[in-house]
Amino acid sequence: MNFEDLDQKEARKYSSGRPVELKQRPGKIYVIAEYDPMMVPPVWLKDDPMPHYPHELRLMNSLFCLLSPKHHQAA
Repeated sequence: MNFEDLDQKEARKYSSGRPVELKQRPGKIYVIAEYDPMMVPPVWLKDDPMPHYPHELRLMNSLFCLLSPKHHQAA
């Protein structure tokens, strides 16, 4: 595997719209705004002015897993 393959794999892993949690701020969910391999650090988050390195992030599978189901009672 060459560096180009690794870059593409990381770009897919940190693609725009993916929910993440900052390891230093557990409990708050962010969304990846942009991944730019030419930038150091390469990951930009929505609602956070600082870019981040991948090792600072915990990838979340889906925002839907964080939402608790609402139970409706029939009358």
